Amino acid sequence: MISAFLLATVAVVLAEMGDKTQLLAMAFATRFRWQTVLWAVLAATLANHLLAVVVGNVVTQFIPMAWIKLAAALSFIGFALWTIRGDKLDGEERDRGRSPFWIVAVAFFIAEMGDKTQLMTIALAADQAVKIGGTGWAAKVQQIFPVWMGSTCGMLIADAFGILVGIVFHKHIPEKAVKWIAASCFAGFGLVGLYEALILLR
Repeated sequence: MISAFLLATVAVVLAEMGDKTQLLAMAFATRFRWQTVLWAVLAATLANHLLAVVVGNVVTQFIPMAWIKLAAALSFIGFALWTIRGDKLDGEERDRGRSPFWIVAVAFFIAEMGDKTQLMTIALAADQAVKIGGTGWAAKVQQIFPVWMGSTCGMLIADAFGILVGIVFHKHIPEKAVKWIAASCFAGFGLVGLYEALILLR
């Protein structure tokens, strides 16, 4: 469980670098208290990534392990390319007198739908379900909980960094360097996973 938690944490931190939700964190940190932004990110991520790990867990009941590993490996390679390409923040959210917490939470939840960090969480949950196996309640907890908590922790770390960058260091950190390091890690994970999947498919 600890290894799944750490993998999910590190993978999501890398995936979130330069992602649109991190850009949202930067933007919101200039308008609202950083504590409000971070709590809203936590609430939105808990809900969104619970949905992702449940989807990833269910997928393993219908698709063979080799194909899941292949899809996960290709996803990592896709994440590498996506990280290099980057995201752009499309406009600013308008508060219209609503609670800052809910403005940020709803914006983050919507932004994460179909985003690479959510898709990665689905892939990690599927991989964890294959590793643990079993259909009982205890097995499901071991399959879902560490990936859910790890991916949520990873989002908080990355978006806390985004908030800090948005407030203080935005002009002093080379964004391209961060993206290329993250992309190289993803490509490495993807190539290793691709090799393992091809062995299983033989």
